[in-house]
Amino acid sequence: MTAIATAVAPRPILRERGQREVFCGLTSIVWLHRKVQDAFFLVVGSRTCAHLLQSAAGVMVFAEPRFATAIIEERDLAGLADANEELDRVVSRLLARRPEIKLLFLVGSCPSEVIKLDLSRAAARLSETHAPTVRILNYSGSGIETTFTQGEDACLAALAPQLPAATGTEKRLMIVGSLPDVVEDQFRRLFAEIGIEHVDSLPPRRAKDLPPVGPNTVFLLAQPFLGDTGAALEKRGARHLPALFPFGAEGTTAWLHAAAVEFGIDEMHFRSVIAPGRARAKRALERYAERLAAKRIFFFPDSQLEIPLARFLANELGMVPVEVGTPYLHRAHMAAELAALPAGIQISEGQDVDRQLDRVRAERPDLTVCGLGLANPLEREGLSTKWSIELVFSPVHGFDQAGDLAELFARPLVRRDKIASLPRSVSCS
Repeated sequence: MTAIATAVAPRPILRERGQREVFCGLTSIVWLHRKVQDAFFLVVGSRTCAHLLQSAAGVMVFAEPRFATAIIEERDLAGLADANEELDRVVSRLLARRPEIKLLFLVGSCPSEVIKLDLSRAAARLSETHAPTVRILNYSGSGIETTFTQGEDACLAALAPQLPAATGTEKRLMIVGSLPDVVEDQFRRLFAEIGIEHVDSLPPRRAKDLPPVGPNTVFLLAQPFLGDTGAALEKRGARHLPALFPFGAEGTTAWLHAAAVEFGIDEMHFRSVIAPGRARAKRALERYAERLAAKRIFFFPDSQLEIPLARFLANELGMVPVEVGTPYLHRAHMAAELAALPAGIQISEGQDVDRQLDRVRAERPDLTVCGLGLANPLEREGLSTKWSIELVFSPVHGFDQAGDLAELFARPLVRRDKIASLPRSVSCS
């Protein structure tokens, strides 16, 4: 098991404030609505917001989605209509049509000053009206937030005060962050085999299964972008377990080990339980090590996954991170990750997209991880790119997904090599 240093000199951080290239926080609804199976997300926004969700969630065309947009018209923005009355009508029609909804989120696409509607008051009023059948909450999915993954952070932070108070004296472990069901089930099996009995998840798969929280709750963050959620849980008395995030064999081992130490699990027993999964992950990564070793990679700030992914790629696959940009750096949650990164890597927080474009053009890395808005222009300039949003949508956590995670980075390089090997067309003069 890799030991993680806890006392290291602070890394120099390049802080940038300028034009940003990020997705809107509403995008997180696309994966959240699949996770909480009896929840519905009603976006209060413009037609542009509706088009964004329809485009981003195009893969859901064959299923009835659990999100919609209450469209704000010009007369609403001008204050000529009673937006509260209209919202009440929309919510009543929605709940009559979809009686299976048990948790309704009102998601603001803009600040209340813009949409002329205080959604927090509206949610409280509507929750009283429709209690106890439906719980109604609100959060902001505004595009002026740091990055698109903060939509999930805002959602779970809004849910944290609603969690029931824990009773009893037994210690409970909470996995915090939206994970694909198959990955969550893998982690639950591992924790059970390790000997940790009481394991909860936030978000739950059903609204009625909100996990209890209190002073006997400890939590592991499965996603690195949940700063507000972590603070909200700590306010309820829960305690965060610092650890590497569960990407790759080493990250997953360290993440599980943090819980094992907290619950007093015998070290030899822990090692015997995780050994098969760890070995599978190591074998899967070997298939991509030759392709990725010594390849230089540049991360634009986009999802807040950048630092844990750079650690995984550098330490387990031999890649060379040139620059690792992140929209926001939570030093407490990232302490172990920063300590595990090799020395000499430039870490940047925030974004000035023009300056970062200058740096990536000067470096000419083998692979650039960035948002969709930058990928095509950089490809046109001859740089291989990976869409960062794909790393959020794909199952990438845990031992059994380690090889899939490595493949996501290898795939653009394989594509580049195949294109380079194609015969050039001969033109006739």
